[in-house]
Amino acid sequence: MAVGARSRRAEIARMTLRDLDGVMEIERAAFKAPWSRQVFIEELERDWAHIDVLRERAGSPVRAFANYWLVRDEVHLLNVATHPDTRRRGLASVLLGHVIDFAWDAGCRYITLEARRSNQGAIRLYRKFGFRPVGIRPNYYVEDQEDAIVMLLDRLRGKG
Repeated sequence: MAVGARSRRAEIARMTLRDLDGVMEIERAAFKAPWSRQVFIEELERDWAHIDVLRERAGSPVRAFANYWLVRDEVHLLNVATHPDTRRRGLASVLLGHVIDFAWDAGCRYITLEARRSNQGAIRLYRKFGFRPVGIRPNYYVEDQEDAIVMLLDRLRGKG
């Protein structure tokens, strides 16, 4: 799904500064060590960084976001997060499919990410899309020294 495209369930668009409050609300609810507003502002200024927001319909509040980097022939997925009030509705799946389509369109060979070892829901979601574990980063998360599972999707499928 291209940026600005709509699925029957959602609208996905590039994040703008107008979306920052909604993204920060989700960020604080989703992560033990949330990024600051300034980090998001800096991400918006980086050529390689992409932050896409999902709304359930045009003009509605931000319900989820994905932050990812395009580095040569790789997409590195940093975060996918959904507002607590709209979890378990498939919005993360819609966003993840969008990121995979972006990688396909950009000619990438693979997508990488790290997931908390304890975040079995996220790991199940990534596996559903074909990601597989390829390594462990010990003590990756500074705030609690939790390990990260490194996951890879190297069989990108096109749209459809």
